[in-house]
Amino acid sequence: MKRKKLFNKIDKEVLKERLQNSDEARVTLSFYQYAKIPNAEIFRDHLYMVFDELAVFGRVYVATEGVNAQISVPEQKFEDFKKAIEEISFLKGVRLNIAIEDDGKSFYKLKIKVRHKIVADGLEDESFDVTNKGIHLDAEAFNELTEDENTIVVDMRNHYESEVGHFENAICPDVETFREALPKVEKMLEDDKDKNIVMYCTGGIRCEKASAYYKHKGFKNVYQLNGGIIEYARQVQQKGLENKYIGKNFVFDERMGERISEEVIAKCHQCGELCDTHVNCANEACHILFIQCENCAKTYDNACSEKCKDFKALPLEEQESRKKTEKFNGTKFGKGRYKAHHKEDKLD
Repeated sequence: MKRKKLFNKIDKEVLKERLQNSDEARVTLSFYQYAKIPNAEIFRDHLYMVFDELAVFGRVYVATEGVNAQISVPEQKFEDFKKAIEEISFLKGVRLNIAIEDDGKSFYKLKIKVRHKIVADGLEDESFDVTNKGIHLDAEAFNELTEDENTIVVDMRNHYESEVGHFENAICPDVETFREALPKVEKMLEDDKDKNIVMYCTGGIRCEKASAYYKHKGFKNVYQLNGGIIEYARQVQQKGLENKYIGKNFVFDERMGERISEEVIAKCHQCGELCDTHVNCANEACHILFIQCENCAKTYDNACSEKCKDFKALPLEEQESRKKTEKFNGTKFGKGRYKAHHKEDKLD
């Protein structure tokens, strides 16, 4: 019997072009669930067949501890998708975080990978119970509790996420990964273990693990924003609540962000003008994530520097031969941590 297709092997540029030219209405969403999965490989293959049949695009991580998914679903198949999810016992009733701003161009292929964990946290401490998590807050309760002077609001995301948007008066750790954030936040709050610690992230998954970890570490009053920024924005719109979030919500798909409020709090990394548009350097050998305004995009041909602009103008054969020896911003720096060097970094 012929084995069913379990991977998409079509060239990514072909798939991107196909998506951009498509007028198919799609729904972008995310969901996660911590659960014990005995055989992650078998479940991964099953999920791929289910999602592929429904023309689902996106990125899904499967581990023995659960599932983490950011995907898009054809609008006409959305009800079938929900039924398929409900047939998986531990996903029955799972919250689906529907995107706030959605043009249907968020993902162009389906990728499902087996990972050690569904969120890389660096924790190997088996002595704490991940299900003993913080108290969930809806948008209204979040607004109320954050007015309390005994409350500390903590952004559990990375610096390039909080740079374009965050809650009022939130602590925003200068970290590139969730793995870095856990010990750094613990150190920052070591004298505040009796205060209300309210955490938030994009869709809630990082706070599920973080809240359990901090309770394990002796923090008394741990809370988390249920459904993260995505669900908060939805409830604020639906209920007419005060919006305490300023700026954009960074998202991990082709859109790079959803606007939650009209304020622009970040600056172009090249000229310093107000801007909160994340892009990747058009030089594929660099590909660094950074913030670029429209004027600088024209000036640098969508590259992060003069050097990358000049490099991507070279013949492809020369680019390939020089990739192994040339150093770019994406080689030397982490996500969004550089400032453009303008004219002085041109290629020799």
